[in-house]
Amino acid sequence: MDALPDKAAPVPAVGGSAPLAGPSPPPPTNPPPSPAAAPAPAMRAASSPLARFWRNPAVKIAVLILALVGGSALFGPLLMPARYQSPTPLQLAPPSFAHWLGTDLNGRDQLYRVFIGARISLAVGLAGALISFFIGTTYGLVSGYVGGRTDAVMMRAVDVIYSIPRLIFIIILINIVEQPFHAWLQGKVAASSSEALRSLPGYSKTLILILSLGLVEWLTMARIVRGQTLVLKNLQFVTAARSLGQTHRKILTRHLLPNLTGIIAVYLTLTIPAVILDESFLSYLGLGVDASQASWGTLLSDGAQAVNPIKSSWWLLVFPAAVMSGTLLALNFLGDGLRDALDPRGK
Repeated sequence: MDALPDKAAPVPAVGGSAPLAGPSPPPPTNPPPSPAAAPAPAMRAASSPLARFWRNPAVKIAVLILALVGGSALFGPLLMPARYQSPTPLQLAPPSFAHWLGTDLNGRDQLYRVFIGARISLAVGLAGALISFFIGTTYGLVSGYVGGRTDAVMMRAVDVIYSIPRLIFIIILINIVEQPFHAWLQGKVAASSSEALRSLPGYSKTLILILSLGLVEWLTMARIVRGQTLVLKNLQFVTAARSLGQTHRKILTRHLLPNLTGIIAVYLTLTIPAVILDESFLSYLGLGVDASQASWGTLLSDGAQAVNPIKSSWWLLVFPAAVMSGTLLALNFLGDGLRDALDPRGK
């Protein structure tokens, strides 16, 4: 018996036309992905806020400057010889290999004092900005979420505080609170065996300055958070949370606050230079940090007094001003980069 063919022969068409084709194969159930869909995750990663943030050249320069200033403030005084912090007979010496930024009126190394001043000024700026962050965020969230008469009363209180000149408010608060707070702090740590705690009364004026700056810088933060809360609380995800019976506290902390982190982070980076500038101005006038403690404001004050037509010790003014200006510019560039990266219109 002949073997059957593997494939059926085509049936001849009637009238000598072309043979009839066999049945067409069924289309594939799962078509292969198109080549254009492959790089979609990479494109999404490239367009993420973090990627847009790091693509900004100004942000890279700002981060480098801030890392350099912060590292120098933390580790610079520890790496320098101990004799640099003590007065020497070498008064008002110009910059040299022994003293890179020269010496001050008491013969102290100016580079060491710039590092110590960076510690105090950055600490005041960060602490004051954090105080304003907590007060302003809480106040704005509650005001915008509750709404109605409560919102109107809370915002009118903000307007009243806004009308008070903040520098005058800080000066009055420091003069009223400094002596009682110093006496209270000295009584609390008098019996302590820790050297760090016993030194706290010497920083009482600085602590009051931090608190005062935080109490005047939260007003704009509260307004921004309140305005965003008024928009978010009417969206569907907040309505769904209310329908599920979630408490007001959970709605504020789990739904509204996470959606405000972008704008809060941007304004926080812009609040730090504002606090540093206020502290430097007050210290320059002799109303901020004590003269015995070096901050950028006190260094600028000493440098301004050392510049005169007879003999100009320019290094006492130029170097602290350059470091302070570079730090403030870097913080502003960082805030601008965050705003551009988190702006929904840029997505």
